[in-house]
Order: sequence, then C-alpha cells, then structure tokens
Amino acid sequence: MVQRRRSAKRRHLPNLRLFSSFSRALHLTRLTSAARARVSKNSLASNAAGLKHTAKIKRVGSSFSSDDNDEEEHLQEGAIVQADFGFFDPKPGDFHGVKLLLQNYLDEKPWDLSGFVDLILGQTTVGTVVKLDGNDEVEEDGDEEDLYAVISALNFGRYGGHQCIGELKEFLVGVCGDESVKTKLKVLLEQQASDVGLLVSQRFVNCPHQLVPPLYDALFDEVSWAIEDEPTKELRDSFCFKFYLLITRIYENKHANQYNATTGNDSDEPIIYLKAEDELFHEMSSFSYTFHLHSSPFVPHELKSYRAMGLVMVINASVIPNFREKLKSLLAES
Repeated sequence: MVQRRRSAKRRHLPNLRLFSSFSRALHLTRLTSAARARVSKNSLASNAAGLKHTAKIKRVGSSFSSDDNDEEEHLQEGAIVQADFGFFDPKPGDFHGVKLLLQNYLDEKPWDLSGFVDLILGQTTVGTVVKLDGNDEVEEDGDEEDLYAVISALNFGRYGGHQCIGELKEFLVGVCGDESVKTKLKVLLEQQASDVGLLVSQRFVNCPHQLVPPLYDALFDEVSWAIEDEPTKELRDSFCFKFYLLITRIYENKHANQYNATTGNDSDEPIIYLKAEDELFHEMSSFSYTFHLHSSPFVPHELKSYRAMGLVMVINASVIPNFREKLKSLLAES
C-alpha cells in the first residue's frame, strides 16, 4: 500500500502577515497584531476560547507594550510583521499549547480536558498543529505552548469509551433546548456515532487567515489518505465520516428579530462569526443550534447589542468539497 502522506508534516508556508483582516468581528473590535515573531504566543488572545493573556507582547494602539527593546517601542499601528509558519503532526510536547487553545471548549463545564487533548495528540495520522516554522523542536524546559492553531477530526464511535467523549456528548445534549433537534442529535451520537467526526478547529486571533484554507485542506486530505493507508480495516473505517460535528462561538444580536436587512451596517447583522469558515459551515449545515454561555467572554463596546453564544453544527460530509472551494474563494477576497 502506497503511503502518500508526508512524514513529520514539516510543511513550510510562505511569509504571512500575523493579523487577519477578513473577520468582521475582529474589525469591529479593532484588534491589531504587532506581535514580534519571537514573542510568546501565550500572550495572544484566543479567538474561539476568548482568552486574553498579557505577557510580553506589543499591541500597537493599546495602553501597554513590551519594553524588550527600543525597536518595539516604535512599531506603528498597522505595521506588518512577517513570519514563517509550518504545519506539524501533533506530539506529546504540544500538550499545554493545545490545552490552552481548548480550555473553554465546553464553556465552564468541568470535564476531562486533559484526556481530550491526549486523544488529539495521539491521533497523528489525522490532525495538525501550526507553529512558527523552526519552533517544532522544543527543549524540555522550552515553551510548549508556542502554538497558533490545532485541527483534528475524532470519531465519536472509536473514542466513545473515553471519559472525555462521554462528557462531551452529555454536554451537547444538555445544552440543546430544541426537542426535535435534540432527538436528531441523540441519534447521531448514539446510533450513528461511528459515522460522525468531531471536527476540532481552534486557533489564536493572530493566526493569519491565509493559513485557514490549507489547514482545512490538510485535514480533509489526511482523512482521505487514512481511509486508504491506515494499517487495519477498523482504523480505515473510523475515518469514513458521513457527518462532522462542530462546536464554536458566535456573536448573536440581542434584537435579531428586529433586524433590518436594509441598514447595511455590520453592527446590525443578526450573527457575527468569529471565524470565516463558520459562516460557510452554518449555511451548509444539516441542522444546528445555539446555547447560552455561562463563562463571561469579552464583548467589546462596539458589540454591546450582541451576546456571545455557543453554536453547534452538524455537517454532511458530502458538502465538504464545496466547502473547501467556497472557503478559498471567500478568503481570497479578504
């Protein structure tokens, strides 16, 4: 059997801007990235998890800055910082970085997050972490959290016996308020669990939008390769997904029922998606539902008429080729 997959996945990506300009949410909150490539990414905000750390980072236009050297003091707002990024197979040394990205994945629910991270890191044939190129080799006392993004797809049936997956399924059912949707969800998570992949995709705000299409391409290509290349039929079958389930966050207009489509203002839109691909997934979803967050995610003043909400979507795997094409087109226009 021919192995077409790259070993170690050290995929070199071109110099890219550290800040994504496509997201309306980021535009409205006036988030700006002037982080030096050598600055710890622990200090970056987490797009999906709403994290905000203030370690050594220079944020142009904000009231604080790093005093590491004089050059950083003179960075101008809107300055472009170039960096090389690489896609890598997940490994045990990425544990703390991935856990940081996922720490609010299930809102405030106490659950076996460490076990969940272990599943992601243990599945190296399908899954990717994004780092600055050259930062994959980390010493034992180095910065394990130096990650920009993680993406993976975990089979609900294959991993159903793990505590973390049981708790995640319990959470999904518990936060679904629509009984008809809950019935469909239970069928998927119980009777069709082996056909459903949990698509985990988390990244920091400063992860460049140019990385997003190749990141999803890498995931779905690896799923296709795993169906042919995994050593056992059981493993090959575990990647024959018919559905993908995603958990993400959005900003929902508190007065969505009064939304006037003729206003033309971003701030009047019923939903603001924190990640561009979520809008496409939502449009293509077989069904979806929102849920209230018990955590207190930061909501900027510009979005005072919005509230942060959780969003669960179920996507038929048959739409993925169309999704990939639309994602490339969408971000090419950004």
